[in-house]
Parts: sequence; structure tokens; C-alpha cells
Amino acid sequence: MHAPASPAAPSRASAGLTLALFSALAFGGSGPAAKPLINAGLDPLHVTWLRVAGAAVVLLPLAWRHRGLLLRRPALLAGFGLLAVAGVQACYFAAISRIPVGVALLVEYLGPALVLGWVRFVQRRPVSRAAGAGVVLAVGGLACVVEIWAGLGFDLWGLLLALGAACCQVGYFVLSAHGTGEPGKGPGRDGVPDPLGVIAHGLLIGALVLTAVARPWEMEWSVLGGRAELAGLPASGAQVPAAVLLGWIVLVATVAAYLTGVVSVRRLSPQVAGVVACLEAVVATVLAWVLLDERLSAVQLLGGAVVLAGAFVAQRATPAAPPAPPPGPVAVGGREGAATGEGGRAERRLSRDMPAP
Repeated sequence: MHAPASPAAPSRASAGLTLALFSALAFGGSGPAAKPLINAGLDPLHVTWLRVAGAAVVLLPLAWRHRGLLLRRPALLAGFGLLAVAGVQACYFAAISRIPVGVALLVEYLGPALVLGWVRFVQRRPVSRAAGAGVVLAVGGLACVVEIWAGLGFDLWGLLLALGAACCQVGYFVLSAHGTGEPGKGPGRDGVPDPLGVIAHGLLIGALVLTAVARPWEMEWSVLGGRAELAGLPASGAQVPAAVLLGWIVLVATVAAYLTGVVSVRRLSPQVAGVVACLEAVVATVLAWVLLDERLSAVQLLGGAVVLAGAFVAQRATPAAPPAPPPGPVAVGGREGAATGEGGRAERRLSRDMPAP
């Protein structure tokens, strides 16, 4: 007889979906909020530093709680801080200073397709036909977004910076293969780190690196005391306080986005979480259209939908698993057999437990 379904299961999934939608909305709102600050006179690297450093300060208590990670996983934290935090954000904000927000984010969504290239050509592991189809879809859709038939209708450096963000995102996914424990509960029984601790320390390390690179003491701090223009609002030239935009970027588009994303994926299947994550690009494009008057053509919107479809297929596709070794007489039902199964599951857990930057 099957055990009756828990009455809390539907509410758990519903809560997870709500949190995932909020996370996608929050992440998607970072670009439309950052671009007015850049247009007002802040350097893209300075906006990146403000975002990362502000979020690191807010999450400092969480980093202190997981301070043991600095000794146990220094390489993981350093890689996450350099690539998934500093690299992705710096390249993305620099890209949106040259090209529309929606285009930059769609180029960044080549990340899942590039991960498959890493798996196939660097790790030399086979990938499924579905994975190849996802790559073809993503690249074909991107060709429509950037209007390649018109000789690249957008700034070349902006496109290259967005591609740099996609490459840094590859590092995020590769590091994610190290697995994770239960959020908020410290290391799991496999000894792998809590994703909340990794995020907090990654932001701290990213802030330190960006401080040396961005040199915030040279920033035009007076911009934060003024107002920034949102060209797409009904009142032409409508302006909002720059401090409000910065508060949104730090508290909502970074801290709340990461935390709700981590919690939501514990309540949803990887497939559902992947679909919801793709809404980030949709949200960013719509907000940029409404707030910044960055309009895309029908062909570009169709290409964007194809990019997201390809990214979703690529995210769902998994490399072919190597054949399992025959169980030995000692490992059957023992500690070794349990470790093999649990280790394999843990190796794939972080990729769905940590939201895309």
C-alpha cells in the first residue's frame, strides 16, 4: 500500500513557486535599476562594487555563522567570489552600459550551452542529443536577437562583455558541481557546504576583489545624492532618487533574490525551477521596455524566446552517466554503497540549489 500524500505537499510547492517567481523578478530588476545610475555618471564597475559590497555587508552575519568554510573550502569560495559574483556582475553591468538590458541578459543565457561545451570538450564526457539541440536553439535565437544579418546592430564591445558574463557563468555552474548541504543547516552529511554560506562568503570575496579593481574612493559619490532618469515612464524624463535605485539593487535584486532563490529550489523540482529561472530574462526585457524605453523588434523578441528555450533544454540535459561498478561483497548494503549513491546525488545538488547570478 502507498502512503497517503502529505497535505502539506501542495502548499509547500505553492510557496516554492511563489518564492521562485519573486527571485526571478528580483534578479531581472537589477539591470533596469542599474542602467539609470550608469547614465547618471557612475562607472559600471562602481555600480557593481556598490551592489556586491552592499549585499556583503547585509549578509555579514550569515558569513560569520559559516566562517568555518574559509578553512574547509577556500578554493570554492574564491572561485565563486571571482567568477559567479565579481566576474558576472562586472561584465553584465559593463555590457548594459553599451547595449540594451534584454540583449545583454539573453547573451548571458548562453551560459548553460557553454557549460555543455565544457563537459564535452574539456571533461570529454558525452552529452545527449537534447543537449545539442539546446545549444543550436540558443545560438540560433541569439543570432536573431543581435540581428547578425545586419552586421551586428549593437555595440561589439557590449556584446563581448555580455559574452564574458556568460563565460563567468560557466565557472559558476562548474563550481556548483561540488554539491551542497541543506540551506541554513550547515554542512550536509556528505561534508559539502551550505549554499547560503557560499553565497555570503562569495559576496565578501567579490567585494574585496572589486574594491582593489574598482577603487571606489574615486567614485562620483555625489551621484547617489541626486536623481536618475527613467526614460520610459509616462512623464517624459521622470526621475527617481538614485539612493532608491541602489537600495533596490542591493536589498532586492541581490540579497532577497539569492536567499529566496535558494529556499525556493528546495521546494520545487529541478525542471520547474529551471523554467522559472528563465523568466529572469523576460522580466528584465519587460522592465527595460517600460522603465527605460528599450524596445525590441518582433524578430528580436522571437529570438529571445528561442534563446530561453535553448537554455532550458541545455539546463535539463545531463551528461551520460558512467556505468556503475558491480557491487563488491563489502560495499553491498554497507557504508561504501551508501556513500556512492549519496555522493552522486550531492554532486548534482548545488546546481539547482543556488540561483543563477
